[in-house]
Amino acid sequence: MLLQIPDILTSGEVAQCRAVLEASPWVDGRVTAGDQAAGAKHNLQIPEESGTAQELGVVILRALARSPAFNSAVLPLRVLPPMFNRYDPAMTYGFHVDNSIRSIPGSGGLRMRADVSTTIFLGDPEDYDGGELIVEDTYGTKSVKLPAGHAIVYPSSSLHRVSPVTRGSRWASFFFTQSMVRDDGLRAMLYDLDMAIIGLRQELGDTHHAVLSLVNHYHNLLRRWAEL
Repeated sequence: MLLQIPDILTSGEVAQCRAVLEASPWVDGRVTAGDQAAGAKHNLQIPEESGTAQELGVVILRALARSPAFNSAVLPLRVLPPMFNRYDPAMTYGFHVDNSIRSIPGSGGLRMRADVSTTIFLGDPEDYDGGELIVEDTYGTKSVKLPAGHAIVYPSSSLHRVSPVTRGSRWASFFFTQSMVRDDGLRAMLYDLDMAIIGLRQELGDTHHAVLSLVNHYHNLLRRWAEL
């Protein structure tokens, strides 16, 4: 499932992120790429262990916690600390697939499965040319370029790339999530069911038998499919 989530960050949070990032040192983005992906990656990144990444990571995680859409679509179990990248003119990231297993920084060796990838845009589309996120999967090929503060969520198993930037600079946060439900098709079914329940609650109220029945089915399916 590929899902756009508008305004996951407020304009104030975007401004805060940009101000901190503009005053911070950047490094070659290949430091976080696997052996194969490193050959296709040409961008800049904030060091994962830096104070900047930790400070802004808290901003991102707080925004995720208050987002019903993110939590419904992703069903997060673990979220890798958010990272931050930048693409200046001629920078790009060719087709690649995200690493399936990630080490959690500062955890003493704990690892997590990357089920869902998320990009939160920190600049508006008119700020740069190129830089589209191109995601390729069974649902086809999708080109994504969203306003600042908006997010795109997609399966980490998808082939994807960032097209070359030809003007300006593309800024973003990106991170990986281990979902309680590893199968993307099952997550999509639960998300659709949750959206239907929300619509029926608004129309029929919380105590209507049909609403209560669907809520019961939702939680029983989640109970069956979740891995904790």
